[in-house]
Amino acid sequence: MVAARGRAVRPNRKASRVSTLWLSHPQAIFTGSSSAAGADSGRSAAGGVVVDTGTGTVVELVAAGARPATAPDETFDVSSHVLIPGLINTHHHFYQTLTRAWGPVVNVPLFPWLVNLYPVWARLTPRALELATTVAMAELLRSGCTTAADHHYLFPDGMEDSIDIQVGAARALGMRATLTRGSMTLGEKDGGLPPQSTVQDPDVILADSQRLIDRYHERGDGAMIQIALAPCSPFSVTTQIMADSAELAAANDVRLHTHLAETIDEEDFCLERFGMRTVDYLDSVGWLSERTWLGHGIHFDDDEIARLGGARTAVAHCPTSNMRLASGICRAVELEDAGVPVGIGVDGSASNDASNMILEVRQAMYLQRLRYGADQVTTERALGWATTGSARALGREDIGELAVGKQADLAMYRLDDLRFSGSHDPLSALLLCGADRADRVMIGGTWRVTGGEITGLDVPALVAEHSELARALVAG
Repeated sequence: MVAARGRAVRPNRKASRVSTLWLSHPQAIFTGSSSAAGADSGRSAAGGVVVDTGTGTVVELVAAGARPATAPDETFDVSSHVLIPGLINTHHHFYQTLTRAWGPVVNVPLFPWLVNLYPVWARLTPRALELATTVAMAELLRSGCTTAADHHYLFPDGMEDSIDIQVGAARALGMRATLTRGSMTLGEKDGGLPPQSTVQDPDVILADSQRLIDRYHERGDGAMIQIALAPCSPFSVTTQIMADSAELAAANDVRLHTHLAETIDEEDFCLERFGMRTVDYLDSVGWLSERTWLGHGIHFDDDEIARLGGARTAVAHCPTSNMRLASGICRAVELEDAGVPVGIGVDGSASNDASNMILEVRQAMYLQRLRYGADQVTTERALGWATTGSARALGREDIGELAVGKQADLAMYRLDDLRFSGSHDPLSALLLCGADRADRVMIGGTWRVTGGEITGLDVPALVAEHSELARALVAG
């Protein structure tokens, strides 16, 4: 057995004296303890949460009307807020914030969308990626997201250090991130969709993957940066890089990610090129396992759903992107009932075209109700997908839930805006009335958003430079 590589995370000890903070008596708490469809699933009596800001963990859930078992060092009255675990985004393409609402692809499905955008994305620069990553993560953070997974697979000349750039941006914002070392090896001349300028040699991909794991991948509770391996899709990579990536991931005990079963065109491509459907293809390259989570996962039949559930292979449901590109509706309830961990992803900001997790949860709830009915897709179930479900998809047990010993990652929303006036159930109001921005966000016991703003981030300057580079990118 090959020893797992990566850095162990040491407990965060900010001071010699432990400081406990009681977030007292919120209007409602969703703990994330269950994603089942029951009406009261995951709700907690709203006495509040006690956080140890020294270790960055939750130390107590306080019953309604009670006080903490041990007197806290500080008390913060959150009676004007709804409190939930930090939302977890399981699928994104940060660089795509540079090509939001680009005219030539506004009204086309996935394959022509990609064909038109690949040449634009091939002109990506290091500074553009840094700003695009910061914009995406900042937008996520302000929406109540504390952990984000990004699927980056573009490494044209000059962009060899793309993941390093993303690590720096994530650290600057203080967000947790699962950064996937994506890849494309099947270019146009070999029957794939990407232009040759975006295709890499497999040996280069594998060597860089190992470098990134060794340098950045953190293990254990409280990990801030994790690395996963992510060949892009069946229509942009060879079977060999899929199989080699699976072997490398197993040797290093890291996760695997790819797009799968997003469109019927993809299904047809797999049948024509590989002679098999997508799940058979996944199995043939050693990916049908609990190490894997899949972007989209729309077009599975009943047998394939059962096989995915038996393997505990996870799915990132991306409702807005799937609606925008008219790709279809993920069978999320059936997948979850079969044992598949179901998470939520905003997907790339050129097919969403936003990076707002709380709005994505609302979209997931409504889209899934169209398929399964309102009684099967409750507020709690939708929030569960974006918290405990997403945590499971990323292979994490320390986040996604407000529970003793878990990381103190949480988001708080005020309900004093006009859109909430007249609402009665505070937790349901988050989704039904369209909350779109958190008032406060904590990651590992540290406030990262206060008063709706990110500490230390000059948003107007960021928007100005990011927008300028976006215009230059599409101009060519």
